[in-house]
Amino acid sequence: MRILLAAFAIVASAAPARADTNSEITTHGMIVSIAGNDIDLSFTPDGKFTGLEGQLTGTWKIDGEKLCTTSNLAPEENCSVFPADKKSGDSFDITNEQGTATIKIK
Repeated sequence: MRILLAAFAIVASAAPARADTNSEITTHGMIVSIAGNDIDLSFTPDGKFTGLEGQLTGTWKIDGEKLCTTSNLAPEENCSVFPADKKSGDSFDITNEQGTATIKIK
């Protein structure tokens, strides 16, 4: 559980981005790798996402350059800004005071 919350904290404070990366993430999904654990997130067009085999559920929206989410594990809205121009198959690292996570767009 701590790893998942750390992943959300890192993703929520990611560096500058563009909406095309957000569209790729919400169309294809992403895998967040942190501390040796992979968290597979899938997004649906109706603004919902799931992960951890259904244990993690939530909503998403794109707000300008930000991808904003709420979930059953993090009910307050968290917004992330990812690197620009990333496509399906691309990976990138995001780092903050809690550590580094790798994001791979499925």
